[in-house]
Amino acid sequence: MEINEGNLQTLAGYLQQTLSPDSAVRKPAEEFLESVEGNQGYPILLLHLLNKSDADLTIRIAGSVAFKNYVKRNWRIDEDSAGDKINSSDRANIKQLIVGLMLKSPDQIQKLLSDAISIIGREDFPKKWPDLLNEMILKFQSGDFHVINGVLHTAHSLFKRYRYEFKSQVLWTEIKFVLDNFAKPFTDLMNATMDLANQHANNPDALKVIFSSLTIIAKIFYSLNYQDLPEFFEDNMAIWMKHFLTLLTTDNKLLKTNEDEEAGLLEQLKSQICDNIAMYAQKYNEEFQPYLPQFVTAVWDLLVTTGLQVKYDSLVSNAIQFLASVADRQHYKYLFEDQAALNSICEKVVLPNMTFRATDEELFEDNPEEYIRRDIEGSDVDTRRRAACDLVKSLSKYFESEITQIFSLYVGNMLQSYARNPKENWKDKNVAVYLVTSLAAKAQTEKHGITQTNVLVKLVEFYQNVIMPDLQDSDVNNMPVLKADAIRYVMIFRNQLPREGLLLAFPLIVNLLTAQSQVVHSYAAHAIERLLLIRLPDGTASFKSEDILNMAETIFRNLFQVLTYSCSTENEYVMKTIMRTFWTLQEAAIPFMSTLLPKITNILTQVCKNPSKPHFNHYVFETLSLTIKIVCKSNPSAVAAFEQALFPILQEILFQDVLEFIPYVFQILSLLLEIHTTSVPQPYMVLFPCLLYPALWERPGNIHPLVRLLQAFIERASQNIVASNNLNGLLGVYQKLIASKTYDNEGFYLITSIVEHMPSEALAPVISHVFSLLFQRLQSSKTTKYVKCLLVFFCLYAGKKGATELVEIIDGIQARMFGMVLEKLFIPEVQKVSGNIERKICSIGMIKILCEIPSMVTGDYSHLWAPLLQALVDLLELPEDESIPDDEHFIDVEETPGYQTAYSQLAFAGKKESDPFEKIGRASCRERV
Repeated sequence: MEINEGNLQTLAGYLQQTLSPDSAVRKPAEEFLESVEGNQGYPILLLHLLNKSDADLTIRIAGSVAFKNYVKRNWRIDEDSAGDKINSSDRANIKQLIVGLMLKSPDQIQKLLSDAISIIGREDFPKKWPDLLNEMILKFQSGDFHVINGVLHTAHSLFKRYRYEFKSQVLWTEIKFVLDNFAKPFTDLMNATMDLANQHANNPDALKVIFSSLTIIAKIFYSLNYQDLPEFFEDNMAIWMKHFLTLLTTDNKLLKTNEDEEAGLLEQLKSQICDNIAMYAQKYNEEFQPYLPQFVTAVWDLLVTTGLQVKYDSLVSNAIQFLASVADRQHYKYLFEDQAALNSICEKVVLPNMTFRATDEELFEDNPEEYIRRDIEGSDVDTRRRAACDLVKSLSKYFESEITQIFSLYVGNMLQSYARNPKENWKDKNVAVYLVTSLAAKAQTEKHGITQTNVLVKLVEFYQNVIMPDLQDSDVNNMPVLKADAIRYVMIFRNQLPREGLLLAFPLIVNLLTAQSQVVHSYAAHAIERLLLIRLPDGTASFKSEDILNMAETIFRNLFQVLTYSCSTENEYVMKTIMRTFWTLQEAAIPFMSTLLPKITNILTQVCKNPSKPHFNHYVFETLSLTIKIVCKSNPSAVAAFEQALFPILQEILFQDVLEFIPYVFQILSLLLEIHTTSVPQPYMVLFPCLLYPALWERPGNIHPLVRLLQAFIERASQNIVASNNLNGLLGVYQKLIASKTYDNEGFYLITSIVEHMPSEALAPVISHVFSLLFQRLQSSKTTKYVKCLLVFFCLYAGKKGATELVEIIDGIQARMFGMVLEKLFIPEVQKVSGNIERKICSIGMIKILCEIPSMVTGDYSHLWAPLLQALVDLLELPEDESIPDDEHFIDVEETPGYQTAYSQLAFAGKKESDPFEKIGRASCRERV
């Protein structure tokens, strides 16, 4: 596209139309822009439009969004697709223009272009974009904080991934490059910014800009120091720690806000500094030790002087986490040994931050989903309570008896206060329950709850005397917070409480499903689901079908009743508990199916109209899968009734192209089809040609469930597929998959089913082409994964069709190629094959190659007989070779173009792993050898 005024105006016009609320105007504009984005010069035209200061700001922002999305969709070169979607000259021009343009743009555009730079940087920095860092560093000298902050935001976006990436030589090399070039000017910038903060201490406007920069600097410091302590920062630790201590103790009134909810710049900066020093205390304690006492003092002073307003939550939580990380280390034990210090921490830090504030009560009532997410899901939002609990656990590590004694007095006093006036002092009981929980819990997992406890805390006695009265209260809507606390206690300590106690609590919790409070009935559902998962020491379920059968009708009635409440129409905890109850009851649930299945299908019909809760939707499909399995296990003919009930809904999902649900539909169809043991019903065969449409295979989330569905068709209707001339369509899908590094294994699943179940006479004309495609891919893009799959396929073919036929096909492509296959693939690589069934297939195939092919004994390949036999013996006797070449990487599907539905495996619709040679045991292979 040529850069001229006419094209710029045309582009601006289409961008303007993309903002229209009228879909008839908006959609054609979006489609046009998408259709031209592959043209050379399109991204450069966009950048020139963003650079026009006289253009409408709204259009420029729309252009920034379009550019960022363009980069996100197209910058990564996908080896599985048609190659590079961006012209090489456009790539070079973008990298030349974007940093300068970003730095001089208004804030809204600067943020979007900074994000685009980060996306490009993830792919190209530093190897393909070595100048980026120097270009950014030069801007530090500009003195313009609008420019400096733009650079810092970009650096933060680029370096943030160092916090969570796995250690590797590539990562170390990149971080070293960054540190060698960036650490010194970055430290100089910190020094200069601190000087400016002192110079402008009385200028509120300047301070806001300066402290904004300091906050981003503190975040970048965390990223650069996360993987390991860099030598530069170790040498300059005194400079950085001096600045951090100064900022942590700064109390400039000009930066304080009257806002109670939103954290200001000062709170954000101090919160990040607490993160930084906590990281140093945890990871680099020896180097950090000289600075620790003064930071402990500073954080202590901060905590005892900071109010309970919401805006301080993140700061207080991070500050407490710092103290927790210090208390958790043997080196720093001496700081807490004084009894007075322990008393002071408990009284002035732990207790104030465990209180149930008015804001917490508002969250409980007005935003219950967020309350649940923070309280029982352990969300990313750090709460004061969670930090205080962590501090109690850390202090208990070395001072268990002292801490238990201190808090036991507080717990006793708070429970007495509650007993005197329950209506007024219920919050005291709430804090007491949280204190006991944090005192007792020493180790915890999501699956098993508490796994290690404080023996000094009498959990069962507390449960009987304090928790049970709330569960037994006949008014399910009375004091909902305490009801939620009681259920939470049962959930957390489910493995420590006696089974008899849990059996008594179970019907009480079922009754609490009828509570109006969304938190209470959600907790009740979650608790029931967790209780049904408890395992006894012998591995069997603690709650068996007979334990809940007499109340099953009540459980189902209450659970489905919750789904009629306006606040819980798509409550994921409830749907998951419905699924778990079916799973526990198994065949005992069949009498309830006629009533419940219509309710489940009705729920599915409703959520199809506007899918919004992924977890809820997943459990709906899981429940459907489970009901199908339970009923059809004892009565396979019942599959017809399920098909009659479900087909209209499944067809509607496919017809309406409900992206989120289509992978689920394919899994349900596979499950239903696999139950059929004779002929395949006609509706399935009508659907089959549609499954071969290329558009379906463009969505990554569809591929695995589609392959499984095609396998089900092949296994049960191979003759029909051949008769309807659909074999070539199947092979077209196989060709697409086998060419992909990501999905080549799915291609092998498909061709394996074809070889196993298709008539030999139908395969004869195409089998040579099938093998040719395999060798083409091997030559163009060899990976360890592909070689392992290829060897398993060759051996399966030898086992099913005969080794002689395998050799004839391969040598038919090129003379004596089979010898190269043995020498270059089988002998050096077969030891890498993983999986018991896969290794068994290879053993059988290699035995057939050794025993059935004359040329292996006396002909062209006889020199390879002994090495192949040795490889077979190694395969049978030695462990798997897990080595992978250093330069090999597998493509992960991360940021696919546009919105893509992820594939979620339905646990109860899973396909049982099949053994194509199940009649031959592994011992038989050894005997043959």
